[in-house]
Amino acid sequence: MNEAYRIPNRKIDPTKGAVLPDGTLNDNDRTEIGPTPLAYAEWEAAGLLLPDLPAMRRFRLDRLLAGLHQRDYAGVLMFDPLNIRYATDSTNMQIWNSHNPFRACLLTADGYMVLWDFKASPMLAEHNPLVAEVRTGASMFYFATGDRGTIAASRFAAEIAELLAAHAGTNRRLAVDKIMLHGAHALQAAGIAVFDGEELTEKARSIKGTDEIRAMRCAMLACEAAVAEMETACEPGRTEDDIWAVLHAENIRRGGEWIETRLLASGPRTNPWFRECGPRVVQENEIVAFDTDLVGSYGICIDISRTWWVGDSDPRPDMVAAMQHAHEHIMTNMELLKPGTSFRELTFGGHQLDEAYTKGRYSCRFHGVGLCDEWPLIAHPQDFEEGAFDYVVEPGMVFCAEALVGEDGGDFCIKLEDQVLVTEDGFENLTTYPFDARLMGH
Repeated sequence: MNEAYRIPNRKIDPTKGAVLPDGTLNDNDRTEIGPTPLAYAEWEAAGLLLPDLPAMRRFRLDRLLAGLHQRDYAGVLMFDPLNIRYATDSTNMQIWNSHNPFRACLLTADGYMVLWDFKASPMLAEHNPLVAEVRTGASMFYFATGDRGTIAASRFAAEIAELLAAHAGTNRRLAVDKIMLHGAHALQAAGIAVFDGEELTEKARSIKGTDEIRAMRCAMLACEAAVAEMETACEPGRTEDDIWAVLHAENIRRGGEWIETRLLASGPRTNPWFRECGPRVVQENEIVAFDTDLVGSYGICIDISRTWWVGDSDPRPDMVAAMQHAHEHIMTNMELLKPGTSFRELTFGGHQLDEAYTKGRYSCRFHGVGLCDEWPLIAHPQDFEEGAFDYVVEPGMVFCAEALVGEDGGDFCIKLEDQVLVTEDGFENLTTYPFDARLMGH
């Protein structure tokens, strides 16, 4: 295993000292969002080592800067809330911002970072000295600017051009992740060459540093504690929404942030998959399946799936067979996760679904995960696109191994997923939540 992740445990005590073990102020009034006393207590009981947040922020900044230098970009301009979180470790109304892009962040190749934020909240990045400036005025969406969006875009582009002139010399090659159309036009009109920033940021985020892995271990424990509370609430007579609400509540109680989907279904609503949870009442002797898609403690995504049997009778033999097939699928395939394995081998190697289950297969066999579902996506053989993902597995990557097993037209599907770290010499499954014993045939 990678020595960077084999770290002796040490106790944490969030009640003592001016600074918490993760580097944040212990003043009960911190600006940045973060873990709660409940989360800290659970991590202490588990003997977990907390991340050094200032070191984690520096690692992320260095990853972005390395990407800029490799591509000879003058800077990267980010509007995606998760890219801004990665660069600044600050948040501001993340869900609202995802469809109303009022925030932006420019990182120039010399390391100068400017954050544009909502005018009433310039304090939200004060905890991170790597942010050199906080400005306002990045909004170019119609709700905020009406029929003067192009004027707002031109003003913003002029600021970008001025910053590039000051920090990048004559280089006008700018990576941009997501931007309003008139914003892209304004940058080009200002003499800036626009390149794909999403490629840069996804590659930067794909390798996790030691402190990111510590944060992920903490987030995993918090998520699994929340899932355990949800399982306790998962009983006949309760609606899917009742059960799903427990996961939301327990995530927030531990300092988690949001859940990206509503993927919990029961009984026949599990097939086909991707029905969102609703008012259906769970019945005796049927399955409940879910996919957390949970953005938890420290903003880390924990994306795991389980399928439970609810009731006093035993599940049908075809359900047990499907569960065992899904379990074999993810457990066999995670064995492929070692440095140097090609992404192509992740598609064509390992365990393949039986023909009866291929039509209802999940959208991928693996995907990356960090602040959310991230690059890469590893397709099933039937969905493989030549040249889309010609890369290899590297240490520090984290993958989710996926399985969705159910027959086309059937009355159930089994959904399983584990989150797995690639180490220097193999892999470590970060997921410890048990599989339903009755569905496993035990």
